[in-house]
Amino acid sequence: MNPEDAERLTAVVVESLDASGDADALARRAARSRTQFFRVFRALIDETPLAMRRRLRLERAAWQLGRTKLPVTEIALDAGYGSLEAFTRAFHRAFRISPSLYRRMGATHFHLPAPTSIHFCAPASGPEGGAMDLFDLFAGADSFHIRKLLEHSRTLTDAQLDAPLDNSPHVFPWPAPARSLRDLLKRLVQTKEIWTAAMAGGSLPNLDAEPPELGTPDALLTRLETADREFSRILGDVRNRNAWSDTFVDALCEPPETFSFGGTFAHIITFNTYQRLVALEALRRLGVKVEGFGCPTEYEATLTSSR
Repeated sequence: MNPEDAERLTAVVVESLDASGDADALARRAARSRTQFFRVFRALIDETPLAMRRRLRLERAAWQLGRTKLPVTEIALDAGYGSLEAFTRAFHRAFRISPSLYRRMGATHFHLPAPTSIHFCAPASGPEGGAMDLFDLFAGADSFHIRKLLEHSRTLTDAQLDAPLDNSPHVFPWPAPARSLRDLLKRLVQTKEIWTAAMAGGSLPNLDAEPPELGTPDALLTRLETADREFSRILGDVRNRNAWSDTFVDALCEPPETFSFGGTFAHIITFNTYQRLVALEALRRLGVKVEGFGCPTEYEATLTSSR
């Protein structure tokens, strides 16, 4: 037997999810006797045809619960169960949770443990359908939380923004520790500006001679939007080409250095996350009520609620 035999036999099961019939019907689809079909299938797949079909139907049901608004009763019938009660029992055995609770919790992972890599293949969905990879999540969450900090900081006076931070740790070896909340907020935006310029071969912003009006929360929001647009364009293209290990020359360094795109993105997200959390605590110490704690899942929840 060769891999093509396994593909043909599994295709018989995969294509039968909407068909009625028992084991004999599956064997007829495979143009084999029932005994031969089951023996060969189990030898190649290490799962019986009926067990695979039950699993795939339950995986499809879980996908429908998480991704569609189909009634649970209709999903149960699609899965081959004659009653909602029977479907609920089977689903609970497989997923350790009832179908209704699975839907309410917004779960979207639908693969069950299996002896093979064969699972229900969900309909393809692009970004407009809500698909999101780790770049989308981390880049989006970083921008979302920086924007949130800047918007909250609008309520503070200049004196509050420039008040010295207590025990500000020295994380980076190159600049001095941030002296104030305004310093922290500026560095979050400047990080995007500097690295975007480095990746695009642009010029280094003159941070030492930056006029005070560019450090207001409103000005920083505008700068963030501009930097984010180019930042997302460059790294979005890297993501689409799966070129995270590709390198670029950062001519803004003295002397110039070489970095990978993946390492650069990981660096930005790592240190921006730290600075965001410090800024969040500084806002709260100044009496600003900010919901959440800076987690990427908070950003993800906004996307879910807006669909």
